Parts: sequence; C-alpha cells; structure tokens
Amino acid sequence: MSATIMGIGASNGIAIAKVFRLEHPDLTIKRGSVQDPDAEVRRFREAVEKSTRELEAIRDRTEQQLGEDKAEIFASHLLVLEDPEFVDEAIGKIESEKVNAEFALQEVSDATINFFLTMESDYIKERAADIRDVTKRVLSHLMGVQTADLASISEEVVLIAEDLTPSDTAQLNRTFVKGFVTDIGGRTSHSAIMARSLEIPAVVGTKSVTTQAEAGMMVIVDGTSGQVIVDPSEEEIREFRGKQEEYARLREEWLKAKDQPSISADGHRVEIGANIGTPKDVAGVKEHGGEGIGLYRTEFLYMGRDTMPTEEEQYEAYSSVLRQMEGKPVVVRTLDIGGDKELPYLQLPKEANPFLGYRAIRLCLDRKDLFRTQLRALLRSSVQGNLKIMFPMIATLGEFREAKEVLLEEKQKLMDGGTAISETIQIGIMVEIPSTAVLADRFAKEADFFSIGTNDLIQYTLAADRLNERISYLYQPYNPAILRMVKQVIDAAHAEGKWAGMCGEMAGDPTAIPLLLGMGLDEFSMSASSILRARTLLRSLSKADCEALAAEALNFDTAEEVVELVNHALAVKK
Repeated sequence: MSATIMGIGASNGIAIAKVFRLEHPDLTIKRGSVQDPDAEVRRFREAVEKSTRELEAIRDRTEQQLGEDKAEIFASHLLVLEDPEFVDEAIGKIESEKVNAEFALQEVSDATINFFLTMESDYIKERAADIRDVTKRVLSHLMGVQTADLASISEEVVLIAEDLTPSDTAQLNRTFVKGFVTDIGGRTSHSAIMARSLEIPAVVGTKSVTTQAEAGMMVIVDGTSGQVIVDPSEEEIREFRGKQEEYARLREEWLKAKDQPSISADGHRVEIGANIGTPKDVAGVKEHGGEGIGLYRTEFLYMGRDTMPTEEEQYEAYSSVLRQMEGKPVVVRTLDIGGDKELPYLQLPKEANPFLGYRAIRLCLDRKDLFRTQLRALLRSSVQGNLKIMFPMIATLGEFREAKEVLLEEKQKLMDGGTAISETIQIGIMVEIPSTAVLADRFAKEADFFSIGTNDLIQYTLAADRLNERISYLYQPYNPAILRMVKQVIDAAHAEGKWAGMCGEMAGDPTAIPLLLGMGLDEFSMSASSILRARTLLRSLSKADCEALAAEALNFDTAEEVVELVNHALAVKK
C-alpha cells in the first residue's frame, strides 16, 4: 500500500523510478593508543593528501558541468584541508596524546562543528556541514572503507538519503539519477541549489523518507508540490506519468519563447533577465533567451579563496560578462558580504544579528579601500558593454549619496589618468529595506533605477528570518503589505521617469508575475532556468487585466486571499 510523505519542494519536475538508498559506511571511531606517533602522523597526512586530490577532481568536474559558483563549495572544502589550524590541531593531538589519527581527527572535527553550530549566522552553520563532509572523506581513507560511488549508477533511480553532501550531489549523473529525496534540508541548502542547477526534481526536509522507502521500491517525486509517494499503485503511477508528460510538454512550449520578445498579449513590453554569480553563468542566460543580467552577484568573486580578488581579476570578470552580453544591460551589484555570506579572511566581527548588522554597503562604506578597488574595476570595464551599477542594503539617503560620491571620485581619478569610462553608466539601488521603500519617492529623485530585492524585503518587513524553517510560513511574497510596498516603489520610480526592476525570487514566480505586470514592473530578473516559463506566461497575459487584478489584490487582507485570486484568474484564462 502506498504512503504519501510531504516535504519541501526544492527543484521542479516529476521523477518516477526505483529507490537507490544512499547509506554511508559505518565510520564509528574508537580511541586507540599508538606506539609510533610519527608513523601515525604520516598515515594521517597521506589520507589528507588523497582527500585533497579527490576534492580537486570533483571541483574541476563540477566547474566544467555546473559553473564556477557551484564549484566554490569544493573550493571551501579544500580550504578546510589547507587550514593549518584544523590539520595541525589533529596532528598535535596525535603527537601529544599518542592516539590514533581517526580519534584525533574526530575530536578536532566535533569541536569545530559544535563551535560553528553555536553561531547565529546560518552561513556559518552551513560551514559545519562542510567540516562534517571533509571529515568523513578523510576518515574513509584512514579506515580503508569505500564511500558511495554515485557516479557509477547506471540505471534510472531516485536517490533517497538522510541528507546529501555537496560531494554527493557533484557526482550525480542526471541521465540516471532522475530525482532525490532527503530527510533534512531546505530550499537554500547546497543539495537543493545543486538540484536546481542540474534541473533534477528534488524534495527535501521530509523527516521520514529513509524510514519508509526501501531499496528497489518505486517512488514518485513531485519537486513542485513537495509530495513523495512511496510504493505507489499502478493508478498513481499512471496519474503522475501523465503529469510528467504534461510537464515535459510545457517545457517544450516554453522553449518556443526563447527568441520571442517579452511582450504581454496587449502589447506591453518588459525585460526578462537573469541573476548570475560568475561569467560562466552567461552561457545559461543566452541558452534560455535572457534579455539582460538583472543581478550580477559579485560576492562570488570574493568567496572560496583566502585573499581578496585584485582589481585586475575583477576587471576581467566584469569585462567578460559585459562582452558576452553584447550590449544588453548588465546590472552589477557591488559587494554584498555579511548576513549569510562571510569572508573568513576579512575577519568580520561576530554578531548576534548578522542580517541586521555590518554587511553589504555598510561594510563597503567602512572599508572604502575594498570598495574603491571594486568601483575602479567596474568603471574601467564599462566601455565593454551596457553597465549599470547598484548598491545593496541601502537604508538611508545618506548612504546612497556617500556611495555615489565615492564612485564619482574614482571615475574622475580614472578619467584624469586617461582611462576611458562609459558616459551611459546608470547608478541605482537595491530596495530591500522597508525604510527605503517608504522613502522611494525621495530616492527616485537621485537614483537612476530601483531593483527590488524581495528575498530580504519580505524577511525585514515581516520580521521573519527566511532561512528559519520553523517560521517559513511567514515568508509571504503575496502578503498585501509586501505588494503595497512593491507598488509604492514602482510608482515612485515612474513618477521621476526612472525604471524599476525586481531581482528576488518573486520575479520568476508564476503567481507573482501577473501582479507585478499589473503594478507596472519594468524588469524581471530570475534564475536563467525560469526565464522561458516566465516569458511564456507573460505573453499570455493582458496588462490591462493584470492592472485590475493587482488593484483588487492590494485591498485584500491576507496572502492566502491573494493567491486564490490569482489562481482563479489564471484558471479562467485557460
């Protein structure tokens, strides 16, 4: 008899296949004494070297298949093995206590993980998973046990596991691994991000799938709804085969929109672009028909390394994207570090509330040396294409004015030195703090454009950490308070003849798109894989009808009412 489990839909699509149970080997450690600590240290170093070679191979393969930003996960794993504090502490324990390498490593690993888990930052807590993953790899070599070789799977399966490490997901071959389900995790976990990159259906956070799904059983995974059916009936399999075929048909339909303009059914033109992290991501943007880059997250240039990128490195990265986009707009966000993204080599202070702390533009205005280097690189690259620069986490007009002043100072210095700078660079801000949304009419007089960052705007407006699963119900893009704020920002921009875009998850959400079109949003920026679906939907909508829909939604009391309104309108249209 089938069993239905609900989890968090992490990657869209439907998978139907046999269960492959990912069960890691028993790495139970016992303390042992050694007579020759030097020999034990050599054994430990050999295991570290083997692990390093494996990780370098996985990193290179991941970079080739998925892009540089996804490979950064393994760069951070390598940094753990290169960290003298971590490695030397284990060696010191072997030498001073004359214990076996396995025990010494586990002791150091546990202490480091426990320390990380006491931190408020979700980013730091996620690094605990990196330590755990690296430790298991080294231990497997020390103990001579075989780890799961996911790359060798040669039949269609759905992977079932308590969790998937970054190393696990990097080995997945989507020809055979049709989807995966885990007990733990959320939409922002490494495994979920990798699943979306590979376009493999995935459901995470089910809590109990490993206790109900046995190897060889059939399983259905609906990565959109979060539904998992274990040991389905023939009737359920037929039903979901139909849904699978419908999803495949939809994807084919969306592909037809690749070279079509983003125009509503009644002739209103908008721009649909993509969010990227590295120059290699541009290929995906072009493949999916992106009309521009609405958000270039420059922090990826700074992460997964132990020193700051030089001005020349940044110049090359920005120039590459601008050249590849061939005159299409590229909105570059200046360094947005802090909150859930940290740079160990900056040694930022530990904070009780990092999302509300020393981050993004606040850090840049305090560390103007870093800020000026990035701005010079951006300005020098501007002649390579259509550059727009935006500052993140702006809370006051004073911050925007100061940031703009620094940029203009660097521009003047470069021009005085004979460097060519584009005269068409637009300077804008991300609107992600309620105070900025409320004063949007004032900001619009001084900024060239707005890009609404809904991921943070929602969590700050509803006072709900978007990474906290216990209060995930408060992450409400359709809450009328959010919709009113978005409308206020768009109207303020238009009143001054400026444009307003959106680069948060909401921009690619099919439920939000009719509302955003109706509110007059000019630019929608999303993950590249969402572009064609969004354009297909937009081309079927009438802006006039959507204006009426948005006006009605703005007067509702709850997010649930808004969703019901939009779903009904879309169903009637079909």
